[in-house]
Amino acid sequence: MIIPHSLQHDVLLSRRGLLGGLSSLATVLALGGCTNLGATGARFDASSISADPTLLVTTTRKPVNGGRAKPWFGPERGSGITVARLKLVPPDDGRFSLAAVGLGDWRIGEVEPVSKEIGDLVAVTGSGDVLIYVHGFKQTFETSALDAARLSDAIRFHGRTMVFSWPSKAGLFDYAYDRDSAMWSRDGFERVLSSTIGAPGAERIHIVAHSMGTMLTLESLRQLYAHLGDTVTGRIGAVVFAAPDIDIDVFSSSVTRIGELAGKITVITATDDRALALSARLAGGMTRVGAAEKATIERLGVRVIDASDAGWGIINHDLFLSNADVQGVIRRSIEATAV
Repeated sequence: MIIPHSLQHDVLLSRRGLLGGLSSLATVLALGGCTNLGATGARFDASSISADPTLLVTTTRKPVNGGRAKPWFGPERGSGITVARLKLVPPDDGRFSLAAVGLGDWRIGEVEPVSKEIGDLVAVTGSGDVLIYVHGFKQTFETSALDAARLSDAIRFHGRTMVFSWPSKAGLFDYAYDRDSAMWSRDGFERVLSSTIGAPGAERIHIVAHSMGTMLTLESLRQLYAHLGDTVTGRIGAVVFAAPDIDIDVFSSSVTRIGELAGKITVITATDDRALALSARLAGGMTRVGAAEKATIERLGVRVIDASDAGWGIINHDLFLSNADVQGVIRRSIEATAV
């Protein structure tokens, strides 16, 4: 992301009480045969992560303090993939708690690095679908893990949730380092995807990637498809790119190389995304996919949701975390892949 995370967090908290019932977006967002999303759509049961607040961790960051004490994993690039199990502390939803007035939040309890392989860790945590969250620019390990928990809980995901955290310096002026680190991590994420797909008990694999994390995800999917071909298509469920910070020409080239996986992609855009406007200037004026016109992206054969009218602020880069209707898009993208 382009804005300081402290500001993003403040905005996120304030949005929770204001954006739950935006009728302007609810009347236009449709996915498959559904006519309305978000607050006006179907109600879902409690999320799996609220019942069992455990997050699976895969990261290419270098461990700090052995990965067992805060900050757990830093901005440096590690020598391989670290696998861990993270225990979360959910918001206290008691009558007199901060959560009761929309101000509660998730916290990290402890992180336990494990010696198991990725597929083994997925297998021992049960069967069912897996949701993998890939963060964007300017994120610490802690913020990426908590965003994964918030997202999973908000969309009432039923299954196991994993965060893939790549090395970000979490600094406003470290865009080049973050971009290179994201691309450096693509082999690691391909390995995570391949291992998760092959894990006993794992059914569909859903991916939600944000901002710069979409570039990493798309490149990893391209590599995965090159190695495994159409055999992987049935195992991948929804692929959601929220505010993708990726060059439109690079996106177009990669989408044409992933076969039927392209049809599983949903892109959430906002032409008034100020963060991506800045990113475009840093990239020599090249339009970013997340700020492109809907018709331009649809021509590539992917599903596009224009959320330009969903934000109330000047940034509009994190609507997937703060807007109930945009979260409804993600939920229904996942539901649409059910067999």
